Amino acid sequence: MKKIALFADVQNLYYTVRQAHGCHFNYAALWAEVSAEGEIVEAVAYAIDRGDPKQRQFQQILRNLGFDVRLKPYIQRSDGSAKGDWDVGITLDVVDAASRVDQVVLASGDGDFDLLLQRVIERHGVEAVVYGVQGLTAMSLVRAASRYVPVEGRLLLRN
Repeated sequence: MKKIALFADVQNLYYTVRQAHGCHFNYAALWAEVSAEGEIVEAVAYAIDRGDPKQRQFQQILRNLGFDVRLKPYIQRSDGSAKGDWDVGITLDVVDAASRVDQVVLASGDGDFDLLLQRVIERHGVEAVVYGVQGLTAMSLVRAASRYVPVEGRLLLRN
């Protein structure tokens, strides 16, 4: 059975799904779709912690599905901008997992990950699957992936 590592960039999914579809991402559907291809041996969701109860409830839902939820504090800068970037953490975890699995699944549209996917495919021979919102996923990331899955249909939680 194929071993799969699943990585979800929660902030990227939240904003791109909301912008394109006006709803939320369905993590349970993602889990079901990915696990139908093999055994998820590692799953990490990367999020920003603002400390509100609704967010904690969402994080618990992710844990109940099987995700290890990694949190960074939300930082408001003096100029009004915000910081809470998980790119380096995601990159390190994907590189580490690539030697132990057959497939890496990245749920994010962030083009910063294109070189990462190229590298793990070259060095470890893994299949790299990207789930991202069509039109809001960097074309460089789509090209770098072994396979691209658009976030639509059952991957959306309509209210």
